[in-house]
Amino acid sequence: MYTDKRNILQLVALLREHGVRRVVLCPGSRNIPIVQTLSNVPEMSCYAVTDERSAGFFALGLALHDGAPAAVCCTSGTALLNLHPAVAEAFYQQVPLVVISADRPAAWIGQMDGQTLPQPGVFGTLVKKSVQLPEIHTDEEEWFCNRLVNEALLELNHHGKGPVHINVPVGEPFFQLPVQELPAVRVIRRYMGLNVYDQDYQPLIERLNRYQRRMAVVGQMNLIYLFDRRYTKLLYKQFVWVTEHLSNRTIPGLPVAHLEAVLTAMDSEEQERMRPDLLITYGGHIVSKRLKNFLRKHPPKEHWHVAADGEAADLFGCLTTVIEMDPFEFLEKVAPLLENRTPDYPRQWEARSKGMPAGEFGYSEMGVTGRVIGRLPSPCTLHLANSSVVRYAQFFPLPPEVEVLCNRGTSGIEGSLSTAIGYAAVSNRLNFVFIGDLSFFYDMNALWNAHYGGNLRILLLNNGGGEIFHALPGLELHPNARRFVTAPHTVQAKAWAEDRGFGYRAVHDEAELEEALTTFTDPSVGHQPLLMEVFTDKEKDVELLKNYFRTIKGGRARP
Repeated sequence: MYTDKRNILQLVALLREHGVRRVVLCPGSRNIPIVQTLSNVPEMSCYAVTDERSAGFFALGLALHDGAPAAVCCTSGTALLNLHPAVAEAFYQQVPLVVISADRPAAWIGQMDGQTLPQPGVFGTLVKKSVQLPEIHTDEEEWFCNRLVNEALLELNHHGKGPVHINVPVGEPFFQLPVQELPAVRVIRRYMGLNVYDQDYQPLIERLNRYQRRMAVVGQMNLIYLFDRRYTKLLYKQFVWVTEHLSNRTIPGLPVAHLEAVLTAMDSEEQERMRPDLLITYGGHIVSKRLKNFLRKHPPKEHWHVAADGEAADLFGCLTTVIEMDPFEFLEKVAPLLENRTPDYPRQWEARSKGMPAGEFGYSEMGVTGRVIGRLPSPCTLHLANSSVVRYAQFFPLPPEVEVLCNRGTSGIEGSLSTAIGYAAVSNRLNFVFIGDLSFFYDMNALWNAHYGGNLRILLLNNGGGEIFHALPGLELHPNARRFVTAPHTVQAKAWAEDRGFGYRAVHDEAELEEALTTFTDPSVGHQPLLMEVFTDKEKDVELLKNYFRTIKGGRARP
């Protein structure tokens, strides 16, 4: 009855769930499994049209009749190109048209095989969204396929209507029809704005109140948002609030303390017990790999992502709802609608986080990071480079009124110092930069310009190479490869820093660190920029970090 091609099953099931009921089917061989599956769905009205150019316009007419989306399906090769005029008309007339093209495996494109040409993206800017589905062999590929189809179909009516293109590679054999039912599929819905008096939103509010195990995870946000006290009182006990330093102060309550330690201490069974039923996210990127793994392995029943752009960000693989709205406006609108009771779930997380060992790392990269954070003056701005530094900082509480920035859009090491210096050049605060040796020397030309002054303080952690690579779980480097992966070096910053007008201090032990910190964190010292280069032992750094996590997993207090 239905094909066994899992990408086609996902596609057809989601077409049905997103309300596509009219489909124009063109003849061909490569699209046979799509045609046979679509034509057997009771809810679908199918129309046979031989000429693809005419078929595209016929589907356009179907969609124009009542504004509901229509689809047209063709085989591979030049058949798809004949749909181009109808796609252009649909784009400029803003008609919701789904173009479904069967395709041959990419390996055969350009190899003199019949009816093969580069089909992905063939319509260019004349479609609102174009996706290339994978051929599914793994669960991850099925999630990816599901997400792509959802994204494409959501775009049909997003900020105006228009066409989308879904390209479906179909490998042989593809004539069997062994599947009796379409699969249950995850459907992503989008709400644009939130009118709490609109009946369409009542099920959303009802589900919000039904779930008592609610968690809010906030990604990177380069701002400070102060909630009105009325909303703070209504919200903060209703959720488990999970943030990182890069989230800055953008929640109406206190976040889970010692998050990395808490997640490390939990075994799989306890993580399952602590999973949320409803996850609400807003903000940008998340640094913590442990948090990502926790929510991917123990997904909530629903995941709502709130973002002004309305994009589907499926970081944890369980997205169900996109709310296109400013997240703070959303929280303030739903706050009065929450039932007035205090769920146990936030208290469970609070209890779990109490008693976590803070960790004594001695003189090491981790220890120095914590010492300097504890001495930061308030207010100030803290810039974190990528790789180890942004992860180390998360283990230590920040003083109040410390703004945190980091290049986590792509998470590369390049440009961390240049970005911080650019920010400091127009800032009236003290700006501290925490940066590792590879990131610093990669971007040392940031000091080549003259656009910095006495409000810049750089903490350079130099342990002679890429320490984070030594801490990757399961990585055993062959001696021949070690130097290529970890980039060991003997470079120091002293000459370059002094030449560029920095006050320079080298730190090799605890005593030198304490002496240097007095000047480094003193707001009254502002006549020149400062650079404190801290030299540590790479092997010791790694062992202290591993020992800390072994201690947490073992449930023992650190001596």
